[in-house]
Amino acid sequence: MKVAEASFYANTKNHPAFKSGDTITVTYRIVEENKERLQKFRGVVIQRRGRGNTQTFTVRKISESIGVERIFPINSPFIEKIELIKVGKVRRARIFYLRKLTGKKARIKEKKMAATTTAKKAATAAV
Repeated sequence: MKVAEASFYANTKNHPAFKSGDTITVTYRIVEENKERLQKFRGVVIQRRGRGNTQTFTVRKISESIGVERIFPINSPFIEKIELIKVGKVRRARIFYLRKLTGKKARIKEKKMAATTTAKKAATAAV
């Protein structure tokens, strides 16, 4: 069993570290008959579930005033990349209460980054 899991881990991609409450964009490869295309799904991570190869994460977004949730396996070969947009400040690992909230109540506070990180970003932007 561990040998099989080790072979799967060899094929995994390096995704950024994210947790529930973070806003991410998942670029997902969709295969339709003989065509392939990339689709971006941007939303808030409401949970991470499982461990190892079977780990999944759920992303929720609002599309035309309707809540849409999608579950992605973390080691899926169809995930091209995951971009971390905002780091949220939440106190729970599973934030299902967002399903009941709409509008401004559904906002998540953004975690403040360290001053050194912002200084480095400003220095690289100036160059």
